[in-house]
Amino acid sequence: MSATPTPATSPSPGATPASSDRGLRGSLRRGVFWNYGGLYFFYFAIWQIFFSFHGLWFDQRGLGEGNIGLINTVMAITALCLQPLYGYLQDRLGLRKHLFAFVVLCGAMVGPFFAFVFTPLLGWSPVGAAVVSGMFMALVLLAGVSVVEAFNERASRANDFEYGHARLFGSLAGGTITLVAGWLWANVNPDSIWWAASFCALVLGALLVVARVPRQAAQSAAEGEHSSVKVSRAAVLGLVKDRSFLGFVVLMFGTAALYDVFDQQFSIYFAAHVDHGDPVSLFSYVVTIQIFAEAAVMLVAPWFVNRIGAKRGLQLFAAILVVRVLGSALVTTTEALIAWRLLAAIEMPLMLVSVMKYITRTFDVRISATAYMLGFGVAKSLGVAVFSLPIGVAYESIGFSNAYLVMSVAIVAVTVVASLLMRNDRPRGRGGADDAGAPAGEELATART
Repeated sequence: MSATPTPATSPSPGATPASSDRGLRGSLRRGVFWNYGGLYFFYFAIWQIFFSFHGLWFDQRGLGEGNIGLINTVMAITALCLQPLYGYLQDRLGLRKHLFAFVVLCGAMVGPFFAFVFTPLLGWSPVGAAVVSGMFMALVLLAGVSVVEAFNERASRANDFEYGHARLFGSLAGGTITLVAGWLWANVNPDSIWWAASFCALVLGALLVVARVPRQAAQSAAEGEHSSVKVSRAAVLGLVKDRSFLGFVVLMFGTAALYDVFDQQFSIYFAAHVDHGDPVSLFSYVVTIQIFAEAAVMLVAPWFVNRIGAKRGLQLFAAILVVRVLGSALVTTTEALIAWRLLAAIEMPLMLVSVMKYITRTFDVRISATAYMLGFGVAKSLGVAVFSLPIGVAYESIGFSNAYLVMSVAIVAVTVVASLLMRNDRPRGRGGADDAGAPAGEELATART
């Protein structure tokens, strides 16, 4: 998501700095890089604990698939309402930590919430428990993630290290914590995963307290933000009327959203079809391998998408998603379900890289952030909100396999429609070797002229 920043001290627009310590090897020698990498690690540890195990945990507590779907629907709707406010507040705060600290505080309350609040709520009303749980977890996750990403991206520019390098710690956290949480579930008790999430939040808070931004660098970053190109109403109206943008929104609504919806309760389906060993421990091992493989694929995904084009990258992502969903419906041996889950290691990097490259190559670069927020963030959140509850009900009424067949048809349909609307992207720069960060760097350079 983030841009490769134009240094605040550039002598001229677009100039290449004479020296830079922003390579991975240089970053590894700096304590501040590890500090911000730690912020990513412990935040996404909380994220992974919830999304890997919440389906199984709620199922054990007696919530049906429909109410589990309702939790995810409420999370998405709450995030839709909060993200514009969070974005405005974080833009006003800049590199101040107040809003990030609020997200950390909510994360620290995950353990107490599920230990002392959820059970009484469940006794009162399963639907009420689902609604309150979804609203609370949105503060930590689907809405909170925008705060974490925005703050860390600004801080990476202020401290002059590559945002993407620090972001990799999030993937490492996902793989590591899934293994740890799976062990806690099997050897301590299922409730211990929520206390592990609270512990991660406490470490996250400590790292946030000690995180520093050089005063001069923070001032330069703030000046860069304030001088960026303003988004005109005409430009936004032109964007939403763009046929390719409409196709992009349709694609994200029906594929990126269903990617999340499919994974929401896959752990329940997986556990029901494992015919040997402990299904929870096995699932945690599979997810761990998948996430580490995802990090490895991310290293080559930009090169691959540059070769085939971002539109084709998005189509390939959708095709792999169809294979994974349809395969899970038709072939349900333990080995096959493991293979279907591991395909996600290819899907996610393809989607993330292709999304950013399609936006920056196809639409007005001056409003790339708006295109991302509306075309990806809002479209995906809206899709999750729309699909989570009916798909959850479908799991109960027609079974997982039949619901997966319906989901496969929906993915194919929206991909065909979106492909007809979206024009092919054209690489920017020499030889198509651009990256998602270049346009934002161009914006900052233009703003300083």
